[in-house]
Amino acid sequence: MGKSSSRGRRALKKADENDGPKNEVQEERIDEVVEDEKVPKVPFFGLVDSNELTYFKQAESTLNIDAFESNEEKLGFVSSVLEETKSKELKLITNQICSKLMERLILLSNDKQLKEIFSSFQNHFASLAHHKYSSHVLETLLVRVASLIEKELAGTATSVETMDDDLIVHSSMEDLFLQLVEELYPHINTMISHRYASHVLRLIILILAGKEIPSTTMSNSTLRSKKSKIARKMIELGDNEDFSRSFSTPPSFRPCLRKIMDLVAERKDMTALRNLSIDKVASPVIQLAVQVEGLVDKERRIWHLIFLKDSEGKDEKEESFMEYLLSDPVGSHFLEAVIKEGARMKYVERLYRLYMKDRVLKLSRRSTTGVFIIQQLLHKLKTSEIDFMLDQIIPELSSLISITELNNLELAINVIEASIERRNYRREELIQQLFREFAPNFDYTNLGSENPTEILENVLLLEKSTLGNTKGDWPTAEERRRSLFLEKLMQYDYSFVVCVWLAFLSLPIDRFIEMCFHGVFSHVIDKALQISKNGEETKPITILRKRVLNLFQGNIVKLACNAYGSYIVDKLWEFTIFLNMYKDRIATELASDSHKVKESIYGKLVWKNWSMELFLRKKYEWKTLVKHQEEEFLATCEKSGINVRPQKPIDLKIQSLSQNRENSTKRGGEYISADHNKRPKVRGRNR
Repeated sequence: MGKSSSRGRRALKKADENDGPKNEVQEERIDEVVEDEKVPKVPFFGLVDSNELTYFKQAESTLNIDAFESNEEKLGFVSSVLEETKSKELKLITNQICSKLMERLILLSNDKQLKEIFSSFQNHFASLAHHKYSSHVLETLLVRVASLIEKELAGTATSVETMDDDLIVHSSMEDLFLQLVEELYPHINTMISHRYASHVLRLIILILAGKEIPSTTMSNSTLRSKKSKIARKMIELGDNEDFSRSFSTPPSFRPCLRKIMDLVAERKDMTALRNLSIDKVASPVIQLAVQVEGLVDKERRIWHLIFLKDSEGKDEKEESFMEYLLSDPVGSHFLEAVIKEGARMKYVERLYRLYMKDRVLKLSRRSTTGVFIIQQLLHKLKTSEIDFMLDQIIPELSSLISITELNNLELAINVIEASIERRNYRREELIQQLFREFAPNFDYTNLGSENPTEILENVLLLEKSTLGNTKGDWPTAEERRRSLFLEKLMQYDYSFVVCVWLAFLSLPIDRFIEMCFHGVFSHVIDKALQISKNGEETKPITILRKRVLNLFQGNIVKLACNAYGSYIVDKLWEFTIFLNMYKDRIATELASDSHKVKESIYGKLVWKNWSMELFLRKKYEWKTLVKHQEEEFLATCEKSGINVRPQKPIDLKIQSLSQNRENSTKRGGEYISADHNKRPKVRGRNR
């Protein structure tokens, strides 16, 4: 597991001239720490012959296809394959191809089979943890083991008997796992900085501490490297229900966790542990150790071997180390992780006060390093310090944000969330800064005039996106993050929703419909189809809603039969509230090609959600349903103290006459309009 970053930091800073020698010294010191430790060599367990390889490859392919008629048939096949692996487990898990099969078998095995597999690896766990292929199998096995231990604690596990020297003995999974940990104690220091064993060590620490076991396929998973996650997706090797959750642990796990923490800190001075914390492989292990050591060590020995005590002031060496953490991708990830979880509040406040408070803006401009620390501090510090940081960032936010930098968009999201948590602190100024960067020509106060907006291109970068890709719709991770940012803006303030509407209207119709069919951008359209609940809808907003609805005319059936577009058609039911003519128009369009809509999986759902059977057979009841929708909406708004009831044309006319009467001047006992000198309107052509 090479990278530990969940943020995808690809833009690494170039090292300064002084960084070269410093890194060399760090590497030397790390070597000094582990020079007396020997990495256990993997014994030769034998080769998989050609006949065995053919059989196991076919078995792996069969499990991958999963073409079994029943679950019983599948479990029977797993049992037969496991019989073939008996006494061959060690050579199979160290083989590139067969190790994938062993992972699948472990994920599908029952409690008895799991114990048998585990027992076959005993006395070899240390060497297997350091092997390229077997380490992955061992990780999957440990997750299943943690689940079985929880079952045993709850009394729901199946009673299992294992054979040992022809004697039948009863062994609990807890005892077997403790034997594994005991076997690894002498190798803890080598595992910390080993490319493969470090992942096994991290998983063992998570299990002992009762922390959540992350997924192996999620993009932000800390359990597997980026290459491993991609490989698992390519071979369609997923997780089962034991992943992405935490497990109950027995009391015997705490002493084991305490001993591992002692071994991590053993025979290391401050320099050695700081070097490990910025090492690409060892850093995630030290992060995790800092996060869980509080469970077994109230003095937090590991933390105080990296940072000084909270009662001490600024130190020259610590300042140099902090500067490295704030400017190095691996170091900043370490600092971000320990700030987010593990570090006490007073520890974080000390580091912030001594080394970061005076340069909040400077750190915010470090888009690949320091900005992540600032984002965490915005949610970690006391309210007064958060206000101070917002005072520094918000006035300069438009200059801090770069359209091409994803990390800057995340900074904006965190600033918005911090402002909301602080009861919308400096909200109006924040909105102005965001519009200044993404839609400088937008004018919310004058929607009737020419109001061009570039928000879609500036945020989503449509020209460089996969929109309109004829080879298939492959939304990228960047497109997802940009779409989520735009959705966040629309959620934050309704003026961004109106701005996005205007952007839709400026697009060619074909381009807009392509967005409706896109796997990511369709969510932006879905989120944009909302009406204001913050006050009475003005006439310009109503007109804009009608213009947006006109964009869908003639494409409703195609959208209803699409996996992404069908959600948009469902949302139009709410978006057309108080605009019944448009609701009738959409329903009529669906009814005009009812066979096509009903034949589609997605179209059936749209047909049901729009109550089209009532529309065709009992139109009066359908209109009653529409009226009921309006009444529910008004009741919801009135509970919040908001009046959004739309005014009818006659009401608007009466209100207009009343205003004219108030503005008129009284002459000769009569009320005469102030604009009585204007030329009267004449029907037809002016003469």
